[in-house]
Amino acid sequence: MTVPGKKNVRITQLTPVGNYAIRIAFDDGHDTGLYVWDYLRDLGENQDARFQSYLDELAAKRLTR
Repeated sequence: MTVPGKKNVRITQLTPVGNYAIRIAFDDGHDTGLYVWDYLRDLGENQDARFQSYLDELAAKRLTR
């Protein structure tokens, strides 16, 4: 799902879930989902490509951040 209108969203809380993940709360009210360490590493290592893909999806759907 491509989510528009999410510019400048900040993390408000990090909660450990066992030894395998964290739950992240954001200032837009979103706090569902668990983020496992391998996924977070992938996000960091591929940040530029993932962000560009997100921007391309927004543009293709005529949406904005």
